[in-house]
Amino acid sequence: MKRQSRASMVVVATLLLAGAVQADFNADEQRMIEWIDAHVEEAIDLVAETVNIGSGTMNHDGVREVGRVMRREFDELGLDTEWIDMPPEVNRAGHLFARNDGRGKKFLLIGHLDTVFEADDAFQSFAREGDIARGPGVEDMKGGNVVIVYALKALDEVGMLENLAIVVAYTGDEEKSGQPLSVSRKHLIDAGQWADVALGFESAITYDDTDWATITRRSSSSWMLEVTGRQAHSSGIFSEDAGAGAIFEAARILQGFYDEVRGEEHLTFNAGTISGGTDVDYDAQQNRGQTFGKTNVIPRRVVVHGGIRTISDEQLQRARDKMRAVVSRNLPHTSATIEFEDRYPSMSPTDGNRRLQAALSTINEALGRGPMLALDPSKRGAADISFVAPFADSMAGLGPLGEGGHTPNESLDLTSMSLAIKRAAILIYRLSNEH
Repeated sequence: MKRQSRASMVVVATLLLAGAVQADFNADEQRMIEWIDAHVEEAIDLVAETVNIGSGTMNHDGVREVGRVMRREFDELGLDTEWIDMPPEVNRAGHLFARNDGRGKKFLLIGHLDTVFEADDAFQSFAREGDIARGPGVEDMKGGNVVIVYALKALDEVGMLENLAIVVAYTGDEEKSGQPLSVSRKHLIDAGQWADVALGFESAITYDDTDWATITRRSSSSWMLEVTGRQAHSSGIFSEDAGAGAIFEAARILQGFYDEVRGEEHLTFNAGTISGGTDVDYDAQQNRGQTFGKTNVIPRRVVVHGGIRTISDEQLQRARDKMRAVVSRNLPHTSATIEFEDRYPSMSPTDGNRRLQAALSTINEALGRGPMLALDPSKRGAADISFVAPFADSMAGLGPLGEGGHTPNESLDLTSMSLAIKRAAILIYRLSNEH
């Protein structure tokens, strides 16, 4: 018997794999797969278009412009679109919602228009090097926004879209949510109460050669520490009359947090900014401030602005109580207060979320990849999907693969765009056909 050449063996194996994969999809699904492969470069062009529009949360004009581009796409699909302005006191650009009245299972698809890169940041444009794209928000989360659009286009290609009950919610302030949350998240929460299934499209996560599904995530809230000391000549610091000064007291408190609050699984907290001196002018909305002081003057004021993440409301309360206890033990002639602000709630791993994970895992394997396990919540940040998770079966991480989010090294693996669009389109297709 003549030995088969290595090249011919590869061809045969490829054909067998293609046949096996094809057998896992029905005619509609296979048609969507082929359509997505044929239009993926168009999707990448849309990513580039939106990344090239700077849309840091406080760049309201930029956020609205990204919303205008995405609204154009939904208008072309025949969805009802609405730009929702925020009241002036919220100080945010607003949100884009798109709706389709349909039958059966109701889907909420979640993205966001803003990035962490404000208008004065040097990182402002899209760049492509082969299959890697770089740019502000390319991974978090303009790539995921485009996945939503093209998944709906693929569903439209097989005649499914017109009968689907869908709300697409693109918030304009996910990276720094407007206050009060009862206003800035009202429309999203209303949509969550309407929906049966909520899907978040932040970037997917792959590590250890495994794809991971996000069915639980931690809360994210903030804290503000304000410390005062007695201003005096520095030659008298630590004396009975002058005391320790505000900066040493702030250092004591932060060390106390590290020693006494740190340690619980899934609990993390961070001091993001610190400003100290004789005079401090800090703007919490912009996360920036100005200080004045001298090396020969004991500082009288410090402001520390930080964040905290927990897996449950109970863990959050325990951590806050411990922080308050540390703050209360003041050094001589100093005082300190700490205030907390609720932002993103935690998302519990419900049975409904696990069923979504199982459905996506089956699709992932059919596409030639492995099963999708549940991601450790410590490996992912907070997101808008947590606001709706109490009302609908929820899962996140349905975007393309990327890394370096929130840094000037943010990048997107463009080869994963078609994978992400296929997974989303087929998942919605199958869930909508469930009885």
